[in-house]
Amino acid sequence: MAEPESTVINTNVEQKDPSMALVIAVTTRAIFNLEEEHQLYLEKGKEEYTRHQQANQDKPLPPGTAFAFIQAVQYVNKKILESNPAERDLFDILVLSNNSPESGARIINSAKHYGLEISKFCFVSDEDSTQYLKSHGVKLFLSADRTDVCNALRRGVSAALVFQQEVQSPSTPLRVVFDGDAVLFSDETDQIFQKQGLEGALQYERAMEAIPIGDGPLKAFAMHLGKMRKKFSQEKSPIRTYLVTARSGRDMGIRAIKTLREWGLPIDEAFFMDGAPKGPILAQIQPHIFFDDGLHNIQGAQNVGVPSAWVP
Repeated sequence: MAEPESTVINTNVEQKDPSMALVIAVTTRAIFNLEEEHQLYLEKGKEEYTRHQQANQDKPLPPGTAFAFIQAVQYVNKKILESNPAERDLFDILVLSNNSPESGARIINSAKHYGLEISKFCFVSDEDSTQYLKSHGVKLFLSADRTDVCNALRRGVSAALVFQQEVQSPSTPLRVVFDGDAVLFSDETDQIFQKQGLEGALQYERAMEAIPIGDGPLKAFAMHLGKMRKKFSQEKSPIRTYLVTARSGRDMGIRAIKTLREWGLPIDEAFFMDGAPKGPILAQIQPHIFFDDGLHNIQGAQNVGVPSAWVP
């Protein structure tokens, strides 16, 4: 496979072992707010965009939706290395960008300005940059481009679409919220619900209660997160994970809990919303990122200032 056109290694950051690390790839528009620049690109074209980025290369870009998540991930690395300096099971962040290396200088400078520990900047000229995810061992891909995300999911990489929004920077530890069906779990029950309604879905769940739910698109990422979480006692963990699902606890919660137990996936708190809006509970949790497959839930999260990522 061809290498990305240009990969810039960040020599300020200790390079991780990609076979051991939890590699997260973010696009520049997911980590920084590039909405004005993106508009310029759409209206005036690539040359004008490149000129603008070069002229402003020493002006840091404002933080984007995934920014606080990346900062919290760094905090986890710090805590892991404090307890074991030889540990290699760490987060590894790389930026995947369709910028040319010339216009990419501003992105590198912005990352350095904020002290972001990004190990590599990959500047890819191909239309479909997701073809490089597997070769870098990426376990989670966050992008502001829907086509990118769908391509990554098709390639078997956990991926989610980040919507640009004003984000308050929540404090540590790293808090990640997962929706259940079609995110952490497969959408098998959702499909029954679409065809047979609530009663059909309830009957299916009762019949299948002893059988774990199938894997969802973000299971692999969640499992690696869970593995890191197990390095610490619950009180001292720099990672907290939550399940916030539309399932009802009484009728459909048992199978979800049994599935998590079967997987050996530690979840700190689970909320069974029974179809109620998720915004109020998310406002309390204040996660660094919330993954959901329902756009109405993403909207509800954005309304309370929670950084959210849609799993299409």
